This record gives sequence, structure tokens and C-alpha cells, in this order.
Amino acid sequence: MRTLDEYMALPYKMEIVEDKEDGGFVVSFPDLPGCLTCGDTIEQALSNAEDAKRTWLEAALEEGYAIKEPQGQEEYSGQFKLRMPRSLHKALSEHSKQEGISMNQYCVYLLSRNDAINTSTTKRN
Repeated sequence: MRTLDEYMALPYKMEIVEDKEDGGFVVSFPDLPGCLTCGDTIEQALSNAEDAKRTWLEAALEEGYAIKEPQGQEEYSGQFKLRMPRSLHKALSEHSKQEGISMNQYCVYLLSRNDAINTSTTKRN
């Protein structure tokens, strides 16, 4: 069995969805059932997500529940190089500054949001 810190270091998939009804953002971890949180801003939601994941894992370890590990991600580093038009680079940089987060975090949010939308659309079809 792994330690809490070892589980925290695993690359669990995080889904971020904008809550259009109530505002803010909802974050969940599909491999950790029931582990979700929210925040008024992307930055707050991401911060809350780390706390929620830690709390979920602590409770699972204390109760002796089996904790599912992320599957099939060993061959992915989590990094790739991307070329884009300068105008898009500028827009992303400015939007991330408005949100108070790094451009990397902002791009991960945008990609996650789009992937979640595509996933939910695919499941309905």
C-alpha cells in the first residue's frame, strides 16, 4: 500500500467544468469517486482540488478502502510542445493574468474544459 504522499504524487485525471448556473468552476477526479470541489475562480478551484484530493485520500487510507490508481498514463509525460500564432499567445497570456494564474494553468483549464465538453457530448450520442 502506498503512503498519502505517494498517492498525492500520482497523475490523477482532473476535470474542470464551468458552472454556468451558479458561477464558478467545479473540479472532480474521475478515478476518485465522489472527490469533487468548486471555486469562484479557476485558481481557487485548483487550490481547493488539491485539498479535496488530499482529504479524500486520507479518509480512504484511514478506512482501508481500495484506492484506484490512474491507469494507462505511464507512456505520457504530461508535456508537449505547441506552436501557436503570436496573437493567440498574447490573448492567452492576458487572460491568465486576469485570472491570476500562470498561462500553463490557464491552458490546462481550457483544455480540460474542452475535453470534458467533448466527453459529455460523446457519451450522449
